[in-house]
Amino acid sequence: MRFVFDHNNINVLNLERSIKFYEDALGFKEIKRKEAEDGSFILAFMGDGTGKYKIELTWLRDRVEPYNLGDNEIHMAVRTDDLKSAYDYHSKMGCICYENKQMGLYFIADPDGYWTEILSL
Repeated sequence: MRFVFDHNNINVLNLERSIKFYEDALGFKEIKRKEAEDGSFILAFMGDGTGKYKIELTWLRDRVEPYNLGDNEIHMAVRTDDLKSAYDYHSKMGCICYENKQMGLYFIADPDGYWTEILSL
């Protein structure tokens, strides 16, 4: 028996705003969508175009209050081939929420407050 990583899920309040953030900030593209017949939810799967791993953005029609992210200690991480240019770009976007220069990494926050760690290749 073996297992293969497929996706992680995060719930979002505004699906189109979140899709735009992941497109703009990380270059991810929507690769699959599933909509409930009754309109109660939409699942949008975003990918980087190189691997099979995806992030699933879940929008729930009846959800109006922000999600409680606790201490926000759970995050995803991506690697880039140009950390300085990525940092400059994310600085201009205003989405950097934490940085550790000694370790050579930083985090960005999406519109719902989820963090993504940015690392060098």
